[in-house]
Amino acid sequence: MKAGFGVPPGWTRIETIDAHTAGEPLRVITTGWPEIPGDTILARRQFARDHHDALRRALMWEPRGHADMYGCILTEPETADGDVGVLFMHNEGYSTMCGHGIIGLVKVGLDCGLLDRAGLQRDAEGRPVTRIDTPAGRVTATAHPGDDPARVGRVSFRNVPSFVLEPNLQVEVPGFGPVRCDIAFGGAFYAYVEAADMGLTVGPEDYSRLIDAGRRVKRAVMEQYEIVHPQGDRDLNFLYGTIFVQEAEGDIHSRNVCVFAEGEVDRSPTGTGVSGRAAIHHSRGELPPGETITIESIIGSSFDVSVVAETTVGALSAVVPEVTGTAHITGRHEFTIDPEDPLREGFFLR
Repeated sequence: MKAGFGVPPGWTRIETIDAHTAGEPLRVITTGWPEIPGDTILARRQFARDHHDALRRALMWEPRGHADMYGCILTEPETADGDVGVLFMHNEGYSTMCGHGIIGLVKVGLDCGLLDRAGLQRDAEGRPVTRIDTPAGRVTATAHPGDDPARVGRVSFRNVPSFVLEPNLQVEVPGFGPVRCDIAFGGAFYAYVEAADMGLTVGPEDYSRLIDAGRRVKRAVMEQYEIVHPQGDRDLNFLYGTIFVQEAEGDIHSRNVCVFAEGEVDRSPTGTGVSGRAAIHHSRGELPPGETITIESIIGSSFDVSVVAETTVGALSAVVPEVTGTAHITGRHEFTIDPEDPLREGFFLR
């Protein structure tokens, strides 16, 4: 059987490499996506929103994807010293940053030749360092060698400055009453809630209830509190999701699960989410610089996170978090879109 196949005139063909990071999918689009103009990553994000959203839906939604699919498009960097730019997408639209996506794209990019390994800078230990321009700002990722030194094992990334915007915010959540949450930024804004405060556990058995409660909290915060990044673009001024937190035992610091977009559930511990948690714990005096904590996901996979620097964002204290995790490639895909297919733009069920 021949690899690849021809498509009739007028059809669209998209090629991808799929992976997962700690269980969370990442569909890396390699060919077939139209050109995305714009001088900045945020401008490109807006252009993709305005002009390519049908293609996003076709690749994220059924029948090619599912309600919890996640993807990314690699672009030219925004900055002169950047190695690559990236736009992240999901069931509702386009993210500002994505930690599991950074880990996954570095794994896919280096192991599959999408990134120029020889042209990358090296750290003091000789490991390749990728400078990535995201809608939230510059993220720097280091690839650790695996058992085969020529392949990527773990990936660590230093995120954008992360901070607590509003600690101990009280919101009235329909069906639950007053709920306390912390609003923090780790590349996107999240409302952090103790799962037990809402009668929930961070486990698969509460999957449906977590989705319902997460959407309720998100809507309540958006209606009752104005989110403004003190230094960032106004496109960052929105609540991306709700993160439920639960204590753990032994070497695991805690568990959390992120419900974002349109009820999407992150299978990983959420790289931007644990970045915000690093800011929260640092602000409480619970995570000094140089100390690492391990946070589990709803399925038991984990990320390590530490504070590598203290800084400020506007008048707020902030930290530079470093997150470490692993990704694995799951397949290559060649998708086609038939213009006569009534479901060519996909459909969404939750």
